[in-house]
Parts: sequence; structure tokens; C-alpha cells
Amino acid sequence: MNPPELFLISVARVLVEVALFTLVGQAVLAIFAGKSRERNVVYRLMQTITGPAVKTVRFVTPRFIIDAHIPFVTFFLLFWIWIALAAFKRYVCVTQGLVC
Repeated sequence: MNPPELFLISVARVLVEVALFTLVGQAVLAIFAGKSRERNVVYRLMQTITGPAVKTVRFVTPRFIIDAHIPFVTFFLLFWIWIALAAFKRYVCVTQGLVC
């Protein structure tokens, strides 16, 4: 039986992955849709999904970082959180003698 830490780490990784893939999809859609992307329903749905992460990063980052760069900062921050969660999951598996 797996310990509850692995479940919580896996859930956190899935949430980060969803936000990462949605940010990538939003960027691709922005490239194809151009200036009319704000009227696109799928783009707005992706903004709704990534909104909490982007707003959190905007709150944490200093004001000299312009708003246009916040999605890039969010992507890289989420990427490093995803890597850290993978390392933590590996650590939990090794310390408890599990095959993960």
C-alpha cells in the first residue's frame, strides 16, 4: 500500500501539469488567433484555468516585471515546482523502500 504522501505529491504534480499544459496551449492559441484571441471561447477557458497561477505569480513578483512577461514567469516557476515535486517523490520512494 502506498503512503498518503505519494498520493498528495501525485495530486500536486497533476495540478501543476494541467496548469503547464494549459499555459502552453494558451500560447499556441494566441499565436494562431492573433489579436482576436480575447474573443475566442477556448482561449478564455484556458485563461480561467491558468488565472489563479498567473495572479499568484503577479502578486509574488516585483512590480518592475511587466504584465506581458508574467505568463512566462508563471510557466518557468511551475516547471521548477514540477521538477521539485518529482525529486520529492523520488526521495519519499527511496526512503520508504518503494518501487515508484
